[in-house]
Amino acid sequence: MKRILSLLSITIITFIIVLAFNAPPAGAVEAGYYTKIVDYGFIEPYAVIPSRDDVTIIDSRPVKRRFDTGHIPGAISLPNSTFDKLVSKLPTDKSTMLIFYCGGEKCMLSHKSAYKAEALGYTNIYVYAAGYPDWIDKGNLASVSAAYVKTAIKKDKAIVIDARPAKRKYNKGHVPGAINIPNTSFDKLTGMLPTDKQMQLVFYCGGMKCPLSVKSAHKALDLGYTDVKVFQGGYPEWVKVFDKGVSGQEPYAQTSRNTGPAITVGADGDTITVESFAAVMTNDRNSIHLIDVRDASEFASGAMPGALNIPVEELVDLVADLPTDKPIVFVCATGARSGEAYDIVKLEKEEMEVLFLDAEVTYKKDGNYEVIPN
Repeated sequence: MKRILSLLSITIITFIIVLAFNAPPAGAVEAGYYTKIVDYGFIEPYAVIPSRDDVTIIDSRPVKRRFDTGHIPGAISLPNSTFDKLVSKLPTDKSTMLIFYCGGEKCMLSHKSAYKAEALGYTNIYVYAAGYPDWIDKGNLASVSAAYVKTAIKKDKAIVIDARPAKRKYNKGHVPGAINIPNTSFDKLTGMLPTDKQMQLVFYCGGMKCPLSVKSAHKALDLGYTDVKVFQGGYPEWVKVFDKGVSGQEPYAQTSRNTGPAITVGADGDTITVESFAAVMTNDRNSIHLIDVRDASEFASGAMPGALNIPVEELVDLVADLPTDKPIVFVCATGARSGEAYDIVKLEKEEMEVLFLDAEVTYKKDGNYEVIPN
């Protein structure tokens, strides 16, 4: 019996020695990795359009070779190699959540950048280690840069599609070479899409707060198109990078035509001026019906006091039920969907007294909001 136990002990010891000599050094796999690593389930609720104000998602990969050709929608580009030069792109509030990512499990750029951010005093940092490859593998859309869009148009490699309203946005300024298929008219205008379902389609709208491009992109995917992307920076990013789009954009200006004692209409006849809207909301709120046409989830996270929520895609079936006793003012986050709401109503009931706010609006949970004219 003692001999059996002795042989067993020798076998176990030998096995342990073999493992010790063949195993990788302790901590080798984790060496250099950031301490707080998250998975797709963590980042998914933050990587949304309209983009959230409580998080900054950061692509640590090189710009031209990686970010430009495809990145998580809403992410900013802050390559690890130029981190110190571009650190001003990070939020000033150092408690803001930062989520870094790069090219997958073997890519160390996001981890290195996370440590740099920590050294600067940021306190709420995570690394999505699986990164961009995992994001795409999960069936999500890729966003591309303004530089990518310009090259794609020049080399005829993609059909670029403006998902904003025609009269309100596209006709006043758009990416040169882009065709216009407003999201709310998508089903009626599918004939404008190429017959080749493998042709690359790139959708854009009014920037990071505008979901029209994402919605249209998913509609294209449902139709069987296999190479669909979004340019989520949209027309504002195009103008920022290349100064202007197609000429002919008309500025909004105040006119003397009023719908009531406190409401001043813009030069185009379709908008309420930002100044007039502020005056109405402060002094004469009951003189208008205020309808927020953003999605219900956006409305729930913050809205103007007294606003009624009717998502623009539901408005088509509700025009006949809209009140007519006082003017209606439509609002959204960028002026794109509120402009669509205006067009929808006027198409069905030209006589209705409606206006929309053409501005970028930031909503707070406590009912406060900030309006910046477009």
